Amino acid sequence: MIKRLIALIPSAFNYIINKTVLGYRRVSMKEMPVIHGRLKIFGHGRITLGEGVQINSSMSSNPIGGDTRTIFSVVPGAELTIGDRAGISNSTIVCHRSVTIGNDVVIGGSVKIYDTDFHKLSGDHVRVDDREDAVRKPVVIGDGAFIGAHSIILKGVHIGAGAVIGAGSVVTRDVPAGEVWAGNPAVRLREAGREGT
Repeated sequence: MIKRLIALIPSAFNYIINKTVLGYRRVSMKEMPVIHGRLKIFGHGRITLGEGVQINSSMSSNPIGGDTRTIFSVVPGAELTIGDRAGISNSTIVCHRSVTIGNDVVIGGSVKIYDTDFHKLSGDHVRVDDREDAVRKPVVIGDGAFIGAHSIILKGVHIGAGAVIGAGSVVTRDVPAGEVWAGNPAVRLREAGREGT
């Protein structure tokens, strides 16, 4: 009994920290998400969370990607929207314009989603302080999509409903609904739900 009570102390402490962070960042929520570990949020952009959202954000919550926590970086004027029953595990979402994640989306361990190049990509001297010239394009992940562990979703990508992205993929262009894509850069393998390649 004492061991069980002691085990609850970190969870209760994390709950208080997460609730405080979500409140400070003025996150719009239908209900408090289930968060294993501590969520990190940077920036003062708009964040909206649906019902039943679950987030892993600790070394012990998921061995895949457990070397990091879940991070939302949303700059002022940008908008991150996460739909009902979405699951996110030890991943990073950087939002300089808009990232929209639909209902029932599963995002595997250590996934990175970026709607920006962070800095301009042309010229003799690419510098990190050239952020004003960075290209920013919305990212949309449709309802019921699955994003495999360690994948990277880049700016301007629209992933259709029910699509599957294989682990370790780099997605640079739109993925139609109901298809399986994988690789670097990711390419179409087959329709979702069909065995084989």
